[in-house]
Formats: sequence, structure tokens, C-alpha cells
Amino acid sequence: MNIYFNNTNQRTFGTFPLRGKELTATLTIAVDIGYRSIDTAQMYRNEADIGTSLVDLRLPRNELCITTKVHPDNFGDDTFVPSVEKSLEKLRLDYVDVLLLHWPPIGGDITPPLRLLEKAYEKGLARNIGVSNYTARMMHDATTIIDTPLVTNQVEFHPLLNQDKLLAASSETQIPLSAYSSVAQGEVFKNPIFDEIGTGYCKSAGQIVLRWVLQKGVSIITMSTQREHIRANFDVMDFTLSSVDMSRIDAITTTNRRLVDKNAVPWAPTWD
Repeated sequence: MNIYFNNTNQRTFGTFPLRGKELTATLTIAVDIGYRSIDTAQMYRNEADIGTSLVDLRLPRNELCITTKVHPDNFGDDTFVPSVEKSLEKLRLDYVDVLLLHWPPIGGDITPPLRLLEKAYEKGLARNIGVSNYTARMMHDATTIIDTPLVTNQVEFHPLLNQDKLLAASSETQIPLSAYSSVAQGEVFKNPIFDEIGTGYCKSAGQIVLRWVLQKGVSIITMSTQREHIRANFDVMDFTLSSVDMSRIDAITTTNRRLVDKNAVPWAPTWD
């Protein structure tokens, strides 16, 4: 079952770079507003704080969708499964709903970590598995390496970046995409078109951007510490952008402004 595309889990609350009391307070607001899908990673160093928060919030486990990601440093035969078990201990969970590989391996051979990911799944440590920051070629290759379906490829996705190749690969492989940096770290707001379109729908520029991502068939991961922004990010299911407005925003993707490249992340793959 693809848990990313039901009405709740199309919208995930991201937790990077939150920690400690700030994370606890923010997560309480997000849950109060309606978020039940929560994203973290070993690399974020906040799994223990999330675990404490989840215990305090006392939500039924079957209402939650918890995603974490395995750090590339833990892609070894002797470290992968123990690192996942440690993540579960920190999160105070018996399993995560989604377990991802955070990045492709630095050496470029995606086979070993994918097979270790499948092993963790078979051990019951995760209900679903997926990847993050995979190229189109890697998505195709992954489907031939393991039998377990991948429920997502978590990638940079926003209106300033053309990701048509990844969208095509998603359709061809049946591996859905989920979007981080959906508003390009605020860069999208420099373009007045989003405010202009938003006026017609009585929505903010940010809500227009997030709705565009959703209508591209991509689930969204958003983070804010402000209640009004958290609510605005959540309230994007009650309107639909017209084909004309979708096309106007599509045209902006020719900007091709990528935030996560080798300058920002030296181990990033060579993107499509």
C-alpha cells in the first residue's frame, strides 16, 4: 500500500533542523493542527527528541506515519541494521512506517545498501521502504535490484527546478516522489506570480506553491515553527489550481535553480 497518497500523508511535517524544546513545542502545534506524518533522519540527530514527544502526545500508533532515513555512514553490512534498531530505540517505536536511504552511496554502487534496506524491511523494522536523492537512472536500477516496492524517492522539488526527468521515471517505475525544499528555501517568493495567482484563490503564495507540487503528483514535506505557517502549509487540500495556472507555474521551472548540488553537498550524485 502506498501510504504517501492518502489525504493525510500527502502532507508530512519535516523536523530538520529542530531539536530539544523547540522541536517538542513545534511538533505539539503540528499535531494539534492535524499532521500525523512526521519525517526525521539519523543525520538530523533529533530522533530521541521525537521519541520523547510522541510518548508525551499519546497518539494512537495507527494514526502515525513516521519516516526516518539511514545515514550513508551506516551502509555497511555490520552497521546498517544495528543503526536502524538504534533509531527505533530513540524513537521509542517497534517499527517505522517508512525507512529510507538518505543518499545514494558515495561509491555509486546502489546495490548493497538497497539489499540491506530490504533486509531491515524483512526483519520487520519498517512497514515500507524507500530512497532519497536518487536520480532517474538509479530509480530504474533499484526496481531490478530488490523485489520490495519502494514507496517514495524523497527529492528536491519546487517551481524553480525542472524535475521532468524524475517525474517521468516516477511514472515508469511506479516509485512516487516526495518533495523537500518545496518553496526553495523562500526563493520562490521573489517571484510575484505566486501572490498574483494566490489572490484569485484567496490563498497565500506559499499555499499556491505547495498546491502546485501536490498537483504534480508529489507529496510535500514542510517545516515551520510558527503556528500560522504550519496551519497554512497544512491547509492546501481545499482548492485546485486551474490548468492555466499550473502551466504558468510550470514555465518557471526553466529557471533550474537547484539548491542541493555538489557545492552544497559534496556527496550529491550527478543529477539528471
